[in-house]
Amino acid sequence: MKKVLLAGVASLMAVLPGVAAAEYPEKPVEFVVPWPPGDSEDVLTRMIADDFQAKYGVPAAVVNKPGGGGGPFPGAVEVAKAPADGYTVGSFILAVPVIGPNIGIPELNPNPFEPLGAFLTYPFVIVAGGNAPYDSVDELAEYAKSNDVALGHYGAPLIPTKVTFALAKQKGFAFAADAAFDLLDCNTLASGDVDVMNTTIQSILPCLGDVKVLASIGGERIGLTPDTPTVGEIDPSLALSLWNGLFVHKDTPADVREKIIAVAKETMTSERAKTYMAETGALVYWQDAADTVKQIEADGIALGKINAMLE
Repeated sequence: MKKVLLAGVASLMAVLPGVAAAEYPEKPVEFVVPWPPGDSEDVLTRMIADDFQAKYGVPAAVVNKPGGGGGPFPGAVEVAKAPADGYTVGSFILAVPVIGPNIGIPELNPNPFEPLGAFLTYPFVIVAGGNAPYDSVDELAEYAKSNDVALGHYGAPLIPTKVTFALAKQKGFAFAADAAFDLLDCNTLASGDVDVMNTTIQSILPCLGDVKVLASIGGERIGLTPDTPTVGEIDPSLALSLWNGLFVHKDTPADVREKIIAVAKETMTSERAKTYMAETGALVYWQDAADTVKQIEADGIALGKINAMLE
């Protein structure tokens, strides 16, 4: 009898006006960035959150979580464990869907996420000091075959570092030493702590005219260094894009996804996003979900090849 009554109440609510399910969004939305504040993905995700709040009239904020490009991705785990209702959105780097399912994190295997779209390509660069006796990757390779060259990076498991090591191997040389740093900026090169470093172009903007950018890691050349080739141009087998995108749990309803996408797309085509791109060298755009899925598949294959090269 109880089941019959419950079924009747549910049917009545479905047809009575004013008692339909609340339309998304009706409460605060969190955009989880699994990095500390201040980097490009954080800045741009905050733009999206601000625009989301303005459009839908509910609080929207970025929540920063600790993490690294090689795992364990606690921010992604939090998004994976949250209800699939669009109130917890992940702003993730390539490594989360590509590496996350393969490093022993139960919440990320199998991959619980689907992309809404990608919006940022990181302007990672391989850079040397202005007095370095080489001006290109090929010249670096020749020099390193008979001289010690020290590399600075943000961590050996990170994708930009792996790309740099693979490029060196393809060019027939190895770095004499390498070390991970918390910060790789103009002072790192000026101090002589390293000869070459793998960092973001934002970190060297104050001395960009005084250093030598040998290559960039990404799908396109960086606007601030248009004459510098990408690693993929130098060696097509290493073509890989370092991007960031918005992700939700795969069970998130389509209408909810569409509302988030509408705001993010508008934000990334806004004048302030274009200004940010011009000032920082970051590549800002909106790539739809279907193309982002293809990007994940292609980058997963490329990363697999790179890992095989380094074994």
